[in-house]
Amino acid sequence: VEEEAKSFAMELSEKRGVENNGFVQNEAFDDQETESSSQEEMPKPCAVDVDPAAEEETVLKPYAGMPKEVLLKFSRQARYRVTREILFWLIIAAALALVCATIAIIALSPKCLDWWQASPIYQIYPRSFKDSDMDGNGDLKGIQEKLDHITYLNIKTVWLTSFFKSPLKDLGYGAEDFYDVDPIFGSMSDFESLIAAIHDRGLKVIMDLIPNHTSDKHQWFQLSRNRTGKYTDYYIWQDCRQAAGSVIPPNNWVSVFGNSSWQFDDVRKQCYFHQFGKEQPDLNFRNPAVQQEIHDIMKFWLNKGIDGFSFSTVKFLLEATHLRDEPQVNKSQNEVTITAYSQLYHDYTTTQVGMHDIIRSFRQTMNQFSREPGRYRFMGSGDDEKEDIEATMMYYGTTFIQEADFPFNFNLINMKNLSGNSIFEAVDLWMKNMPAGKWPNWAVGSPNAARISSRIGKEYINVMNMLLLTLPGTPVTYYGEEIGMENIVSENVSEECVNSDPVVVTFPEKSPMQWDGKVNAGFTEGNSSWLPVNSNYQSVNVEIQRTWSNSTLNLYRELMLLRNSELPINRGWMCYIWNDSNVFVYVRELDGLDRVFMMVLNFGQESTVDLKAVVPNLPSEAVIRLSTNFSNAGKTVSTKLIKTETGEGLVLEYKTTKPVHTMEAFQGKCFVAEKACYSMALNLLYMNC
Repeated sequence: VEEEAKSFAMELSEKRGVENNGFVQNEAFDDQETESSSQEEMPKPCAVDVDPAAEEETVLKPYAGMPKEVLLKFSRQARYRVTREILFWLIIAAALALVCATIAIIALSPKCLDWWQASPIYQIYPRSFKDSDMDGNGDLKGIQEKLDHITYLNIKTVWLTSFFKSPLKDLGYGAEDFYDVDPIFGSMSDFESLIAAIHDRGLKVIMDLIPNHTSDKHQWFQLSRNRTGKYTDYYIWQDCRQAAGSVIPPNNWVSVFGNSSWQFDDVRKQCYFHQFGKEQPDLNFRNPAVQQEIHDIMKFWLNKGIDGFSFSTVKFLLEATHLRDEPQVNKSQNEVTITAYSQLYHDYTTTQVGMHDIIRSFRQTMNQFSREPGRYRFMGSGDDEKEDIEATMMYYGTTFIQEADFPFNFNLINMKNLSGNSIFEAVDLWMKNMPAGKWPNWAVGSPNAARISSRIGKEYINVMNMLLLTLPGTPVTYYGEEIGMENIVSENVSEECVNSDPVVVTFPEKSPMQWDGKVNAGFTEGNSSWLPVNSNYQSVNVEIQRTWSNSTLNLYRELMLLRNSELPINRGWMCYIWNDSNVFVYVRELDGLDRVFMMVLNFGQESTVDLKAVVPNLPSEAVIRLSTNFSNAGKTVSTKLIKTETGEGLVLEYKTTKPVHTMEAFQGKCFVAEKACYSMALNLLYMNC
């Protein structure tokens, strides 16, 4: 065998074959062979005849598991280096493009609507909402029991009116203790349970805070009247003159409720000042310690989980220190006969210099609790300036210094008569005076005003709710307006009421919520309620209206669904189209969307209007998306002949490429609060249209 191998090797050598070193044994093997047989001759390497071109091709071809030296040999080749560099720069370019796109989207995206903008606010008067312990008074546990009703309405924000511990002389607006719940409403643990339940449902809650005054039962007042330490000047005290056995006040200032705003105190032997009832002494906000007390109260409730405050009566926080008489409306009137609040101009007791600084300080405290993402704390102001719209708008603050998110708007409540024109004037007054970039709000009912049905008529309940939920901004619904509750009348009052005080007939809009057709309308399982239930509760209640397809409650829900699902109504432009003594017409539209909603609302008599003549680019037909008469929904109407009956409301839908707010004829008649444009291609909102 050995001789044959040698012969084969010689033949290969003669053929000038290439030497193959792949068969050379390693040194360890050589040493082992040497030790085992030193006499044995080592085999000579074999040579194999290989084509040089084939060898070159084999060497240059990369393979898996190449060592670094071989890999570097290939990586320096142009075809690999260029590819690598192209991929590198493509990745860098893609990363830069992604960063730029993100910055552009952030810069161009409109501000998302906050929770207090996106949902209506549902205002609850706790004593009248639901009684859980059969004592005839609504309470916090009762509210918790009925939270499903709030979610059923698709509302996300609850507003609780005052529930502080109080003598209830003014239905709770003069607090005896700002840090406690009045026992009539429950306990602090009940409040904490209610807050948790509200937040568990994804809802928000705001509460009333009236900083201007306290009850005369408050500990601060008791200490102040005794001149105890720092509390001595917590209230406004002045010496009073004595004449003929009667007290002569320091000036002619009159309280909101009538008669002198000064009350003599037998303990301190001075007069204290009260803008409201004599049981509600005004705090002295020129005392920094008093201001700090209010900030501490705010922090206490914010730490409890409250999402915002409605500050009421803030225009009364400061009074002039000079104590001059206020000017008379009728200068010829004998000053001795002045007893009514309306008989004086209140130049020295309202909206004094420094008042807005105090409100701004409230805002700063709210901001301290708004730093956590998703936990913005809302601040509203509830002063009704009535005729002075400029004074109302000052509560928004300025471009650089924020005060309230919005002052509550009572224009629709304060109307003296109802017509298409008066509705237009109330809406336009707010929109044209509202500072740029601010957010509007609307209310058609409150604890201090007659209900819609009693104020303007049952036939207008549905159309007023349609107005409320289709205007731009935040709607405020007073409990019971979603089912069309009415004021109670004096004949309803009986000795069976828990409280037979005359206040029973003074506040007829605070009657118990009507839940069903059972005794006491499902408000209480007790024998009676603190106020009588309206006699119409068997036909006007939540339970029965849930079953009626054309009920006030179901219309309210349909309007809420429309508001939540349609961007033009949620945050689009509003343009006035037409108004006369009967109807008020406006559109809601959004840049980038060809779908427009037109509201035709009748606040007068039966009317027919040709809107095609008013808006030439209007399509000849529109579809009724919603109507106060449910049977009309889905029908098509001619825009040249739109007929409405008394109290009827229509939400029309049509498509156009020429929105009203771009038409020259309607410049100055269109408003938008949070401008946004829609991109159909990207399915997103952007800001610069």
